[in-house]
Amino acid sequence: MTRLDASDLATRLGREAEAVCRHYLDAGRRQGNYWQVGDARNTPGRSMFVRLKETVKGPPGKWTDAATGEHGDLLDVIRESCGLIDFADVAREARSFLSLPRPEPVPVTKKRPGTPAPSGSSEAARRLFAMSQPIGGTFVEAYLRNRGITDLHGTGNLRFHPRCYYRPDDHGPTETWPAMIAAVTDLRGTITGAHRTWLSPDGSDKAPIDTQRKAMGDLLGNAVRFGIAGDVMAAGEGIETILSARQALPHMAMAAALSAAHLAAILFPDDLRRLYIVRDNDPAGESARDSLVDRANAAGIEVIVLTPKLGDFNEDLRHFGPDALRAMLRVQLAPQDVARFMSLAA
Repeated sequence: MTRLDASDLATRLGREAEAVCRHYLDAGRRQGNYWQVGDARNTPGRSMFVRLKETVKGPPGKWTDAATGEHGDLLDVIRESCGLIDFADVAREARSFLSLPRPEPVPVTKKRPGTPAPSGSSEAARRLFAMSQPIGGTFVEAYLRNRGITDLHGTGNLRFHPRCYYRPDDHGPTETWPAMIAAVTDLRGTITGAHRTWLSPDGSDKAPIDTQRKAMGDLLGNAVRFGIAGDVMAAGEGIETILSARQALPHMAMAAALSAAHLAAILFPDDLRRLYIVRDNDPAGESARDSLVDRANAAGIEVIVLTPKLGDFNEDLRHFGPDALRAMLRVQLAPQDVARFMSLAA
């Protein structure tokens, strides 16, 4: 049997829209041609409407939450109401509901060398990013500004999710927290993963939970990218560290690899000639720096290491201020890059 993609599953679920709603959204009730409930997580209320029959407004199974502006299909309902994260789990649950057979696995030998293998986690990352919203006026903007990051141009790879699922462990209860969602992309700009930073309910800091950050999807070699890399770019570990450096170097393309290990393995654009490594002052950062220097030098790429005075550049930004940070970075740049990337930030 042929494999069903997300569109096929959503269409089949739409044909059974009322049955889906009665099963996964049993806190709601039917109102005419719509199922009415609080939200996609099956909260009692009346702000979310699921279309049960095809109308001039569209096919069955589509829904809109009037309170938040969120919208989606019945796959999203299954994901949210069941507390699922990976699309593979959502699809499995949908097939179970529809009594469909499991898809045949794709043999490993059919994968093309160098091409990231299709995976539920990567698909889940794309869906999570698509369901999130721009950061302007959200807790993400408040969180970043509270860390001294006020210049947020070119941050389209960051989004906000008001109720992102968090599981303390594999068997613990699911919680929801506001979250900053960052798209991890390859050199072509294709989303291969996502990074979640859970935030406090007012956006003033990270959430008071054990694991405040988690990544999903295909991460190796990829990164959260800000700006389009040319012959010069900078790369570091954390999103906040990279965004802090961008406060002083607003016109330099930068990439956050999300961890020291992934920084050491980040892929280089074909036309890259000079790489700035935005390092952290810790043993893992030193090891990543050394590995990345060796790889870059072997590829004929000049490397310049940017070193903070404190633990990382966000600490420097918050402790010393933006003017001092610019002064610290100015003396570490190649002379030709001072005018090129700091001319409007001096």
